[in-house]
Amino acid sequence: MASRLDTSPVAIWWRTVDRWFLAAFLSLMGLGIVLSFAASPAVAERIGLDSFHFATRQIIFTIPALLVMIAVSFLKERGVRRVALIMLGLSLVLMVAALYIGVEVKGARRWVSLAGVSVQPSEFLKPAFVIVCAWLFAEHARQPDIPGNLFAMILLGLVVALLVAQPDLGQTILVLGTWGVMFFMAGMPWLWIIVLGALGVGGAVAAYTVFPHVAGRIDRFLTGEGDTFQVDMGHEALVNGGWFGVGPGEGTVKRMIPDSHADFVFAVAGEEFGIVLCLLIMALFAFIVLRGLNTALKEQDDFTRYAVAGLVVVFGFQSVINMGVNLQLMPAKGMTLPFISYGGSSLIAIAISMGMVLALTRKRPEKRKRPGFLGLPSAVAAE
Repeated sequence: MASRLDTSPVAIWWRTVDRWFLAAFLSLMGLGIVLSFAASPAVAERIGLDSFHFATRQIIFTIPALLVMIAVSFLKERGVRRVALIMLGLSLVLMVAALYIGVEVKGARRWVSLAGVSVQPSEFLKPAFVIVCAWLFAEHARQPDIPGNLFAMILLGLVVALLVAQPDLGQTILVLGTWGVMFFMAGMPWLWIIVLGALGVGGAVAAYTVFPHVAGRIDRFLTGEGDTFQVDMGHEALVNGGWFGVGPGEGTVKRMIPDSHADFVFAVAGEEFGIVLCLLIMALFAFIVLRGLNTALKEQDDFTRYAVAGLVVVFGFQSVINMGVNLQLMPAKGMTLPFISYGGSSLIAIAISMGMVLALTRKRPEKRKRPGFLGLPSAVAAE
C-alpha cells in the first residue's frame, strides 16, 4: 500500500486508478494465457509447429500488452487525446496501404507487414476513433457553433469506407454500433435516429447483395445448410463440456477446429472447463461494460463520459459477437474475444484501449457528479 504522504507518480497512480477495472483486465489476460495452453497445441501440431508455439507467443504478446496498458493509464485526458490522434492518423495510413501492399488472407487485405511483424491497423483504429469522436461530440456540446458532429460523421464515413474496401464487415458493424451509441449519448435528434437507422438497414441489405461471403454466412446461419463445420464443432464442444468440463487438455473438438485458439477459444473453454468458466468469462465482460457505463454516467465532463462509454461499448460488442458465434446465436464472423483469443495486434490494441479507460476513470472527485434520486445528478433530481 502506498502512503498518502508519498507523492511519487506511481503512488498517485495506485491511489487513483480504478482497481476493480484493473483486476478484471488482469483476470482476462491470465485466462487468455491459460486457455492458449489448452486450445493452441492441437493447432500448432496440425500445421507442423512446436506444440506450445502459439502459447509461448501469447505470453510474449501479453507482456508488452500489460506494460502498454499500465503506461497509457498514467496519461491525463490531454495525453489520451494526443495518443488517439497519432494512432488514428497512422491507422488510416496503414489501412490505405493494406489495400495495395497488404497481405491477402481469404480474399481480404487487412494486414500489413512492418519489419517482419504482421499488424492489423483496424484493431488500433477502434480506440483512436472512439476517443477522437468523443472529443468532437464534446466540443460541439460545449460550443454548438463548432461543427463537431459533422466532422464525426465525416470521420465515420472515411473509416467505414476503408473497412468495407478491405472488406471487413465485422469491424464495420462494431464501429457503426459504437458510433451510434456515442451519438445517441451526445443528444442525437430523432430525425437522425430515423435517417441513420434507415441507412443501417440499407447497408445491411447492400452487404448481403454485394458480398457473396456475407450472403453465404447469413444463409448458412438461417438454413443450417452448407459449410457450417466450425460453428457446429464449437457448439458440440460446449455441449460436451457440460457444467464442469471434461478436464484440462482432454477436449477433442479443438483438434478439428482450425481456429480453436482464436475465434473459437470460448468453445474450447466450455469443453475443457465447463459452462461454469464460460459464465465467469461472460460475467467479467459484463462487469467491465456495466461498470464503465455507470462511471460514464457519473462524469460531468462530456469528453470523458462519451470516451469511457464508447471504449467499453466497443469492448462489449466485440465480446458479444465472438461468444454469440460460438453459441450459434449469430452468423459466423472472424472476431477475436478481447484479451483471450490469440493475436498480437488484437491484444496490444485492446490493452491500449483499456489503458485509456483506466486513465480516464482515475479518481478526480471534482469532475464527478453527485448521484441523486434514481442515479440522476443531484441538481436534476432536486428539480
